[in-house]
Amino acid sequence: MLRHIVLFKIKDAYKAEIPQLVKNFYGMKGKIEGLLDLEAGQDVLHSDRSYDLALVTVFDSMESFQAYQTHPVHQPVRKRMHEVRSASVACDFLI
Repeated sequence: MLRHIVLFKIKDAYKAEIPQLVKNFYGMKGKIEGLLDLEAGQDVLHSDRSYDLALVTVFDSMESFQAYQTHPVHQPVRKRMHEVRSASVACDFLI
């Protein structure tokens, strides 16, 4: 299994949209084969090192993760995140 974690900094003009971005992530849950679990949420600490939004997913295999990248359910979510983010970082590891 693969755990995929992404942290996003959201552009100031879109920060009010963060609750909807979280809903967009959860809208993928149960709709993509091989995506076993998904959690997303807005940062509550707002420290100097905080990112605004986190996405944590678990895939049953590397192949499922690769298929997710081009899956039609993921594409509009991915497109919107590219529009609203100022930065992102990711970490992917086997579990």
